[in-house]
Amino acid sequence: MKSGLQRRLLLLLLLPLSLFALVSVYFDYQAAGNAALQQDQQLTRLIPLLADSVLAPGVPGGAPVMLLAPPLEEFFKAHSGFAGYRISDEAGNFLAGERWISVVLPATREPELHSMEEKGVTYRIAVQRARTAAGELILQLADGSDARQQWVRSVMFKVLLPNLVLVLAAGFAVNWAVTRALRPLLALKDAVERRSPRDLSAIDPGSTPAEVQPLVASLNRLFALVNDQAEGQRRFVADAAHQLRTPLAGLQAQVEAWAQAAGAPAAGGRLTLSAEKITALRSATRRTSQLANQLLALSRADASSMASQPRQRVDLKDLCEAVLALHLDAAHAKNIDLGLDAGFAQVAGHEWMLRELVSNLVDNAVKYTPAGGTVTLRCRQREDPASGRTQVVVEVEDDGPGIPAGERARALERFYRVPGTTGEGNGLGLAIADEIARLHGAQLSLASAGVQGGLRVRLVMPLAA
Repeated sequence: MKSGLQRRLLLLLLLPLSLFALVSVYFDYQAAGNAALQQDQQLTRLIPLLADSVLAPGVPGGAPVMLLAPPLEEFFKAHSGFAGYRISDEAGNFLAGERWISVVLPATREPELHSMEEKGVTYRIAVQRARTAAGELILQLADGSDARQQWVRSVMFKVLLPNLVLVLAAGFAVNWAVTRALRPLLALKDAVERRSPRDLSAIDPGSTPAEVQPLVASLNRLFALVNDQAEGQRRFVADAAHQLRTPLAGLQAQVEAWAQAAGAPAAGGRLTLSAEKITALRSATRRTSQLANQLLALSRADASSMASQPRQRVDLKDLCEAVLALHLDAAHAKNIDLGLDAGFAQVAGHEWMLRELVSNLVDNAVKYTPAGGTVTLRCRQREDPASGRTQVVVEVEDDGPGIPAGERARALERFYRVPGTTGEGNGLGLAIADEIARLHGAQLSLASAGVQGGLRVRLVMPLAA
């Protein structure tokens, strides 16, 4: 973490410093170019004065008589050691001045500018063929103080070296500052790493810097969610164990009693069971199997990974017809009129979960409706009066005892049974339906079926896009 921030800060510092260095180099180059242009103009102005400094010819083959003009004398004093001149005859033979200046034969009488290098110094040389008091001569004026040859040294010492020192200093400063600034964050990291997996208590935001407090608040929310989920799982396991204990204990006691009866000497290893005992055993087995299936369905509906699974288009009319067929035998055994009123309706969701939802609603209605009653399963589309959008509504209505208005909210809780409820049940049917509805973004509501009682369970879902 610290090294990542260090790299970012160093990069953010190096980029502007490099940009400033490039801008400085550009302006230094422009300044050097301007100085070189001024030098060329100065040499062009001074070389006619060199012609005027020739007063008379000297001895044959010797130097002419000269008296340097004052501007030339000032120029040579100002550039002592880096300036000189050469006078040659029209054939290029040396007459006066500096021999190290290479002769250049100009093609015209106009001043020409050339560059030459002597002992590591680059000289700018102005050359002109001119008529003087000593005749036709070739005049050369050299200046070694060319600003452009000093430009590289200037860039090195004025731009690159200071910026390099600044970058190194910035590196040390960033390392020191980041180490001190991240000390509370690193302490927070160590505190989280040292925590037990079961320790989901909130972190004190006051002990962290203001910039980190939003992160701490998010961590505390995450801890709270995980703690709630873990607590829900613990309650679920405890409730499931409690609910399974009773039917399994009954089955175990019954089977052991029969085993003891069969092992008695008078039984001779045989046991005769009445139809009533067989029916009771079958009922207990079915209840245990149904409870196990409901617990599995609830666990799958409660899994957070289902929310990320892709949804498919589900035809609720076909689904309701299939669910109704599964409960016809149970309804016929109680002489219940089980009807279907379904129209075309499609939603986006998980088909097996929606089938489990509708099946639980129908199973509850058939189970708690008295013999000779009526259960109706409806499925249709309607327009929401509030938003004007089309919705899908699934209803299961019965004329059974219903649920009092004060108990309807608790009836959706796991393992809760309304006081006074008769018949066998586990208190999971409506809880499973409500969990699946919430997973699909739907709304499950309980209401009275009519004036004479009964229960209407309504599921409202958005229409498939």
